[in-house]
Amino acid sequence: MDLLRQPYPRNETPGHAWRLALFFGLFVGLFLWLFQPFGLATWQTAHKSLKIWGYGLITFGITAFCNGVVPRLIPRPFAEERWTVGKEIAQILLHIVLISVANWLYIAWLTNNYVTEGFGWSLAVTLLVGIFPVAGAVVANYIRQLKRYQQQAATLSAKLPPHPTADAPAPPVVTSATKPAGPSATSSETRITLVAENEKDTFTIPTADLLAIESSDNYCTIFFVRKQTLAKELMRSSLSRLESQLTNSPGLTDTNHFVRCHRSYVVNLEQVERISGNAQGYKLHLLNGQLTVPVARKYNDTLIAQLGQQV
Repeated sequence: MDLLRQPYPRNETPGHAWRLALFFGLFVGLFLWLFQPFGLATWQTAHKSLKIWGYGLITFGITAFCNGVVPRLIPRPFAEERWTVGKEIAQILLHIVLISVANWLYIAWLTNNYVTEGFGWSLAVTLLVGIFPVAGAVVANYIRQLKRYQQQAATLSAKLPPHPTADAPAPPVVTSATKPAGPSATSSETRITLVAENEKDTFTIPTADLLAIESSDNYCTIFFVRKQTLAKELMRSSLSRLESQLTNSPGLTDTNHFVRCHRSYVVNLEQVERISGNAQGYKLHLLNGQLTVPVARKYNDTLIAQLGQQV
């Protein structure tokens, strides 16, 4: 199903993971304590309320482990650029299975009865409590976020200066090679020198030709224009270091359009031709679509404010 392969937003902050775990733990504990379904109302045992709240504690612990601990131990499979609707649903199903196993072990410990026939009932109960509302919430949230970002992206794109398209190649991309010389020329006449971590390797380029910088481990990939095509240069440096060089270079006063839009990207907003959106957020398209840069949701306000200064 194509819906399962669609990009889905993933909040990667530890605080969100713990808040989500706390919410689900409280919800399960409170629901079971108040309504006592699935035979709990007739359960005769000492400290019954405390034992019922144990199910909420199990839900909290497993949700916190799956959402807060596992993605920190193995971050690559959980990266947002790889996250989809199907993965979100699969993760929820895994949570449910783990919670079911833990619930079965918990009730077996409470009753000192480890008969395996009870496992199927425990699994069914957990599925009934959790799977349908959560799966429905995933799809509803996907549709809501998709509509939101597509509409806002269209509004932002309409405010951008005209750029060439595949159907109507109008004026060429404005770079140091295409912008006319003269007193009115600005950023195309200035050059920026980026210095690597070792303080020896350098890369000098007109600021108008620099499209974006992407970080990857201990290296950064510099994307720039060369003869109207996309070119790359690899440099050993952190992204924060290069970003500081862009924004604090002596003698350069026209670099405020270089903006951090993602933990792994700095982008030249003057070269953004189009903005698109999906459920995960905005995508910036540069150099006739040869380069696409994602925008993390935490940078949305900064991006919109800076784009407003560019148009």
